[in-house]
Amino acid sequence: MFNFNFEFDSTTSMNNNLYVVIMAGGIGTRFWPYSRNTKPKQFLDVLGTGKTLIQSTCDRFMPLCPAENIYVVTNEEHQAITLEQLPQLNKEQVLTEPMRKNTAACIAYASHKIHQKNSEAIIVVSPADHLIQNEEDFQTTIKKAVEQAKANDKLITLGIKPTRPETGYGYIQFIEGKGYLKKVKTFTEKPELALAKKFIETGEFVWNAGIFIWGSKAILEAIGKYLPEMAEIFDEVTPKLNTAEEKQAIEAAYAQCKNVSIDFGVMEKADNVYVALSSFAWSDLGSWASLHDISKRDDQNNCVNGDALLYDTRNTIVRGEENKLVVVQGLNGYLVGVFDNVVIVCEKDKEEMFRRYVNDVKGKPNSTDYI
Repeated sequence: MFNFNFEFDSTTSMNNNLYVVIMAGGIGTRFWPYSRNTKPKQFLDVLGTGKTLIQSTCDRFMPLCPAENIYVVTNEEHQAITLEQLPQLNKEQVLTEPMRKNTAACIAYASHKIHQKNSEAIIVVSPADHLIQNEEDFQTTIKKAVEQAKANDKLITLGIKPTRPETGYGYIQFIEGKGYLKKVKTFTEKPELALAKKFIETGEFVWNAGIFIWGSKAILEAIGKYLPEMAEIFDEVTPKLNTAEEKQAIEAAYAQCKNVSIDFGVMEKADNVYVALSSFAWSDLGSWASLHDISKRDDQNNCVNGDALLYDTRNTIVRGEENKLVVVQGLNGYLVGVFDNVVIVCEKDKEEMFRRYVNDVKGKPNSTDYI
């Protein structure tokens, strides 16, 4: 049922109307204690490539649009590290959020700012911390979707051909039909295993990559229709964007905004949502287990970084530090990690426990030293 073949004229691949918004506001709780408040997952070289995740994400888009058209939305406390890691951007391209209010507010802020500069803008919105391989395939997919978004009548999301009944991802059900884009029928967030297997069997479902392509006009109209209170808040702020009053205006706006995702607030309600079927290798790197799945492993399925000795151990992640030897015996399916002032030994697949770990650490004296 899947057909991912299409042609694209590369001569139209780059123009000044294409903008990229990189969402980098997360704190990476499920990667604690490697990911900390001061340096979350997106600012770490999680994959050992010599680049942090946000650097890899930015580089992925550099062939598609001018560097000055790339924006990062992140928390105020991470402005400095963003500029340090992305020297090709200037301070005006790093939009700082005074508080975390989920993806709808983030996208409304960036879209208003970009639309004010260029009312013909086509915007690609991407998380900062995903793994994408086959980058040429990814870039070709984006180019094609950008062409489809120019009419400002579609909200487009990328759907990844599933390779297994994954319970950690959201799913998009599409309606089969002619053309590159498929009309979206339903969204389902992280189904149980039995349901995920049924999704795969039907051939009507793809993984939700959380990457969006739309005209600035299209997304602002959709926010106005489905999140009218948020739209009103940002409409009042718009005259102050790109001025000295922007920071104060955004602080006031965020204080009033609801905490809602763009998926729930807009995409699940709108009737002009389409999915671009994609086949490039992708992972949201949402947990230690997902990192284990895509990492190089030994013959016992262990992923080891650092100086370590393993005995009777399999399916395990071992992460050490320089000048620290880690010795592991008799474990199956664990994370063993030494991260600065925290040592962790736990089952790697129980990602829901990491939120509990962090919450419990917050109750300890000097908790900020650990999170």
